[in-house]
Amino acid sequence: MTIICRTAAILFCGILAASAQAETRTALAIPAAQDIPTRPAPIRAPQPRDGSHDFDFEFGTWKAHVARRLRPLTGSSEWVQFDGISTVAKVWNGAANFGELRVTGPTGEIQGLSLRLYDPASREWKISWANSRDGALTPPMVGVFDGKGGGEFYNADTFGGRQILARFIFSGTTGATFRIEQSFSADAGRTWEVNWIADFNR
Repeated sequence: MTIICRTAAILFCGILAASAQAETRTALAIPAAQDIPTRPAPIRAPQPRDGSHDFDFEFGTWKAHVARRLRPLTGSSEWVQFDGISTVAKVWNGAANFGELRVTGPTGEIQGLSLRLYDPASREWKISWANSRDGALTPPMVGVFDGKGGGEFYNADTFGGRQILARFIFSGTTGATFRIEQSFSADAGRTWEVNWIADFNR
């Protein structure tokens, strides 16, 4: 009887030891929740900005003052001033527009027409200009607005028989006035010479 009790006690102790070892292995195999690394949140690329209404600020009629450099890219610093009216009409719910400029000054009258078209695929604007003197439409200047009142547009063109780059800069478009500056570069964009400054107000 004593032998049986002693044997039972030994078996019971062995079962307890085995159970304790199993619990230890389980505790080692399953880390605490706070120790489990979390998967980082996916990085989402910023959505391209929809600029189809960037020219909405310009719709309507404006008073225009234009300063034009005579003989650009010749070293001339002679400017002539013009005053008149600019009218911009909305087309395609704002995704296109026509602008008509009519100003006069000491050297005569400038009658110009601008065509602006929005490309929804590239989210860029294309701006072309025509002058009543020759009726020719320029190659489009392509660019975007920054959403903060400014915009830049560029194209490759010819002037005086040589290849140039042309640039339009819009500024101050969030207020009751705004400005357009046109510049030419004859050295692939390393330097720019402003030749047209147009200020508009209501």
